[in-house]
Order: sequence, then C-alpha cells, then structure tokens
Amino acid sequence: MLNLKNQFIMAPIKLGYSDGKGNITPKHIDFYTQRSPYLGAIALEPLYMDAGLRELPTQLGIDSDDKITGYQELIRQIHKTDTKVIAHLNHPGRMANPKIPGNYFWSSTDKACPNGGAKPKRMDREMMDKVIQMHIQSAERAQKAGFDFIEIQFGHGYLMAQFLSPETNDRNDEYGGSFENRMRYPLELLRAVKAKTNLPILARISGDEMIPNGFHLPEMISFAQKLEKEGIEAIHVTAGSACSTPPWFFQHMFIPKGKTWEFAAKIKEQVKVPVIFVGRINSSKDVDLLKEKYKADYLALGRALVADQDFVGKYLKQTEGQIRPCLACSEGCLGGVKQGKGLGCVVNPLVNTGYQKPQKAEQEKIFAIVGAGLAGMQAAITLKERGYDVDLYEKEQPGGQFNLAYLPPKKESLKEIVDYYKNELIAQGVNLIIEEATAEKINQKNYDAVILATGAIPATPPISGLKKYYWTEFLNDDQLPKNEKVLVVGGGLIGLEVASKLVDGNNQIIVVEMLDEIARGMEMIEKTMTLKRLQENKVAIYLKHQVVKIEEDKVLLKHDEGELMFDGIQKIIITAGMKSYIPFKDTIKAPVYTVGDAKQVGKAQEAIHEAYELALNL
Repeated sequence: MLNLKNQFIMAPIKLGYSDGKGNITPKHIDFYTQRSPYLGAIALEPLYMDAGLRELPTQLGIDSDDKITGYQELIRQIHKTDTKVIAHLNHPGRMANPKIPGNYFWSSTDKACPNGGAKPKRMDREMMDKVIQMHIQSAERAQKAGFDFIEIQFGHGYLMAQFLSPETNDRNDEYGGSFENRMRYPLELLRAVKAKTNLPILARISGDEMIPNGFHLPEMISFAQKLEKEGIEAIHVTAGSACSTPPWFFQHMFIPKGKTWEFAAKIKEQVKVPVIFVGRINSSKDVDLLKEKYKADYLALGRALVADQDFVGKYLKQTEGQIRPCLACSEGCLGGVKQGKGLGCVVNPLVNTGYQKPQKAEQEKIFAIVGAGLAGMQAAITLKERGYDVDLYEKEQPGGQFNLAYLPPKKESLKEIVDYYKNELIAQGVNLIIEEATAEKINQKNYDAVILATGAIPATPPISGLKKYYWTEFLNDDQLPKNEKVLVVGGGLIGLEVASKLVDGNNQIIVVEMLDEIARGMEMIEKTMTLKRLQENKVAIYLKHQVVKIEEDKVLLKHDEGELMFDGIQKIIITAGMKSYIPFKDTIKAPVYTVGDAKQVGKAQEAIHEAYELALNL
C-alpha cells in the first residue's frame, strides 16, 4: 500500500497557471493547498520534461534544476496537511502542441494524430535513449524537490501508449508487431527510471483506448501484470486517448459513466498491487459504490475537486455542507485552459478568480432578488452566507432557463447543479417566494437593494410571414414531433441542441444559420459529438443563409449566390439569439443591480461568477 492518510488522491489535471517558463506560481499554491487538507495525496498537473514537449504554453515543467526550489515550497505547504505529492511525468510524443513555437514531435510512428497535430519523427535508438534519460533526470529532480511518488504516464495516447498501441505502433523492429514487442520500450524506460531513483513509482494506464484498432482490456491486464513484476507500487487505470477519443480522456458527460471503474476492477482481479480507480467520481454515491462493489484500493478524483475543493472533507464528514457537483461538461476546466485563461469551473466561483469564501457582515441588511435562475440562486445563497436576509422571488420554479439545459441528449448531468442550488436555498434559509414579482410588491418592503436576475427572452428575427413558431418546447419528450419536416432558424448552441433532440423523433431537420460558423458558444467536445450525431442522422445544415419569407409551408432563403426554397415545412423553430429581460428596473425605489443574462446574455459560468462577486461586495 502507499501509506497515505486515506484512500483519496487528486488526479493530475492541467491547470495552465504557470508563467510561461514552467515555474510554480502563487495560483498553484492556492489551488493545491485549498484541496490538500482532506486528501491522501495530490498528483500535480502533468510536468513537461523538455520545453519543446509542452501541451500548454503555461504548463508546469520539471526540465531544469532551477525549478526545484518552487516545487520544494509547494510540497512543503501540502505536507503541512500530511498529504503526499506525486510528480506525474508525461512525454506527449506526437501529442505535443503544434501551436507552441519550438515544440518537436517524436513517436513510435511517423503518422500524425488523425484529430490534428504535427507529423512526428519515427524514433530511432538514439531518440529512445534520450527520452529515457529525460525521464531519469526529471525523476531525480522530483526526488530532490521532495516529491513522495513518481507517476509515469503509459496511457491516454501519449508517447508510451503510442508504443503500446497497434493503432500507432507500425514498427517492424523489435519494438513493433506483437504485444510483447510493443511493451518492450515502455518497460525498458520504467526499469531505467526505477534504477536511478528511490521514489516509489506509480503507473497510469488506459484500460482500453476505446478505438477499434487500439489496445483493449486483455492486453492491458497483461501489461499490468508486467508492471507488477517490475516493482510498480500502484496502477492508476483510466481510459481513452487524448488523440483519438477525447471524450473518454476527459470523462465528458457524453460518454457512459463507470466504464473506467469496470476496467480497473478487472485489472485489480489479476494483480496484487493496489489499483487506483478514476473517472467521473463526483458524488458520495459514486464513492460508496467503488468502495462496496469494487473494493477500490484508492480513488482518484479530478474535476470533482475542481467543482468542490472540500468534496472529500464533506464525504468524510470532516466539514459540513453538501457537495457541489461537477457536471462533467468540460466548459470551465478544459474550456478555460484551451482559451489560455487557465483552469476555471462553471459551478465553483472560487477557481481562478481570486474570490474568497464569504465572510460574515457586520450589519444587518435585507435584499430582494427577482428570478431564481442560476445567478439569482447563487446571489441569494452567498448573501445568506454573509448573514443577510434574502427574499428570492420566482414566478415558476427555481432553475430558470437552465431547466432546459439538461433536456438535450446526453446532458442529464447538468440537472445536478439545479438540484444542488435548490437544496442550498433550503439549507441557508433563503425565503423563496413563488410568485411573480412586481415593482409595487418590492416597493412595499424596505429593501437595502434589489437584484434583478430576470434572465433573457428569445429574440425574434424580422421574417416576412412569420406567424406560428416554436423555441425550445421540443426539448421536452412529451412535445417532441415525430416524422415531420422541421426548420430550425439559428445554428448556435440552442439551435443545435434542439436539432439533436429532434433526431429522436425521426424528423427531417433543416438548420439555417446566417453566419459562416455553426454551433457558436458550444463547448468543444459537445460540439464535435453533436455535429457527428447530426451528420449521421442526415440533418441538413445551411451556413450563410438567411430566412427572408414564409408562406404557409414554404420557406424562402437568401444566400450569396441567390435564393433557395423549401416546401412541406411542418414546424418552424426560432433560435436566433436572446436579449436581456429587465422589467420595472426604473420604478424600484431601492438601489437596483442586474446580474446574469439580465445584465448581459452569456453562459452559466458567467452568471454564477458574476452573482457571487456581486453578493460578496454588496
């Protein structure tokens, strides 16, 4: 066993908080020390071993001795909570970022990643020896810095997996062909690192690459047994490839939950070393299941600890409160990193914002909030945490338009944040008033301020002859048309989600978008998988087309080269954008603030974070 204070480990997640030179920054220290009190160990984000092998410009590096001091300070801080620290060493091979100047690309093959990437050089013996030396030197630095473990990445489509996989290993020397040969180089590297360091070594593997020609569980069981014979301390089992199957790599909401656990359980049956289970462990029920059904030795949590830094403390009843759920949406974490902003979180306003937890206010105040969408609920909860009284007005039900967000296919996990907020309203004692607010009602009470979180309403384009049309009604199963010809006007996020849902009714679907870009505002993985679903179901998409006239069942479109007419259209859906809805703002006596879509139409992350910031400062 790994001799940790408990069985919970933080999995390696790219933060993107470095200074561009691979150094530890105060953001790293804040992020990791906020999470360390309740964890047995923390794996830092993947550490690059050469500046030419970065996946992010702002990734942490362990490529030079001058970085050791920074790690020593971070490790010292984490060790204060009796939490151990893991150096996760990863050579990306052909998966190094082609957009970063100076990066180079080596692999078992000379084939580029089919999802994009640079053409790599097929590694010769000299290159292979250099990569081994790179791992040895990085492991030695990790030992000097005070790390407790080293974890070597053998999975996720990175360099070692590129040798292991028949999909990427097309060599005809002693390192290609049979699985025995494909394992040869990864095992050589492990032996070399093990011989040069006293630190225990963990292995991270993909239980299955989730591609037809990749490696699968039977081979990974054999590889795990080889790793055990080589003296590995524990095996960390995940799934997928960053190159070919990103939804599995990121454990996105669009893939089935629990598959990685099954892989880990099968491997655990065949080895005696501890097995670390990972992959969308984001509720107490998940933890209980892994402990009871699978007898998991260790549990690695990634994005669940981004969404709630106190997840494990709350599970262990060492701190109070319900767990704020990770939605597996990748919007704030992956999206923030891809945009160069660094890891953030849709549901946790403490991540990468500089905000602190609410402090009790010195004087009593009472606030009114109109609208119990995400922004309104977050503002209400934060104001209550500060000790203020809050009346929250909602004319229908808490959740607002986010009650639509979890209705499209594969997005059920988004409902968890609405349920979380509803429970928090009760736990914090917010006075939820289910009735439509008016200026007269609000002016009758002496509020210190009023927050309008009234959201947004659909915008209607000026189309000649447009009479009866729909918006998001068809996201509800009981209203879904079947076997009809349906026109969707607007190819942004809402339009494509409605189109994706219409597929379930075997409808003939036409999507028309004025601009030259489809699925604006949609998270990358969701966009890729939604467009694939629409393509497979023969949904017609017309870019740079504008609907200009409707006559009965005929629709006229204009485009750069002329006109196009559709007939037999049975239903029209308008998803051509939203506009802020701000009723009675100028007739309220108390100071008025707007937040969320009422202030500016945006995404859930912006609504939650703005509401939190406003409630901190009122």
